[in-house]
Amino acid sequence: MPRNIWSGAISFGLVTVPISVASATEDHSIRFHQYHLEDMGRVRVRKYCEIEDREVGQGEIGKGYQLTKEQVIPISDEELRDLPLPTAKAIEIVAFVPLDSVDPLKIGEGYYLAPSGQVAAKPYKLLRMALARSSKVAVAKYAWSGRERLGLLRVRDDVIVLHAMRWPDEIRSPEELLPPPVELSDEEIDGALALLDTMTRENLEGEEFKDSYTEALSQIIEAKRERREPPKLQEPESEPGQIVDLMAALTESVQKARASRGEDADVHELPKKKTAKKQPAKKTAAKKTTKKAAAKKTSGRRPRSA
Repeated sequence: MPRNIWSGAISFGLVTVPISVASATEDHSIRFHQYHLEDMGRVRVRKYCEIEDREVGQGEIGKGYQLTKEQVIPISDEELRDLPLPTAKAIEIVAFVPLDSVDPLKIGEGYYLAPSGQVAAKPYKLLRMALARSSKVAVAKYAWSGRERLGLLRVRDDVIVLHAMRWPDEIRSPEELLPPPVELSDEEIDGALALLDTMTRENLEGEEFKDSYTEALSQIIEAKRERREPPKLQEPESEPGQIVDLMAALTESVQKARASRGEDADVHELPKKKTAKKQPAKKTAAKKTTKKAAAKKTSGRRPRSA
């Protein structure tokens, strides 16, 4: 059972849905501590007060805003919790929009919203079904951890999910990262589409979507625990080189993708580059011109005497 990280309500017009919030994701990353390599003693970060020059405990530490170099305004957790904002205690829905209109770059971590008690069951189901039937998502505002946030509400497996979102001014413009203008042929675009079709999946299940890094790290830790040689990295079959022929690279990529899925790598070859066809009309005209020139030449000659 995931831990409850926040309690409040969803504000949906005049409808209020009491809810509790739990994280929808888990982090399976392997964590490391810092150690003194000479004797493997744990290295810890100690918190010191600059004025008293002594270590302080967690109970003595609070938040503060530095107004000037000499003046700091203390802010307590209670003051943050009781901010005079409607979003401090409720997730306030402000609009409904099509999911396609939301830039995925704005979408962050996800949270499950569970109804709190029997009284919340009916309005919770009402909002869930309204979202599902409308094929829209809700944009909401809420305040957690000392700041107001923008959020997106959607339905997943009969549960309402809240995704944290970034404010529009938090998204950087990509203009300075754009590549210089280049020209692409129709054949190259068709080749990329063929590779896309070959790599298309119905879902994100399979060996391609597992955390290989954590698995490899676990193998190293286990090998060192058993005092044996850690597994070696498999050398690639060939060193990746600079792409010279884009069409050749696309063709090889499609063949490898099909071979990895057990398909015939030779079927449906990519379109080959078009070559300029000879123009028969010009040839005919050239022949006519040659005949005319020959006729003129013949007419200009004097007949031989017998």
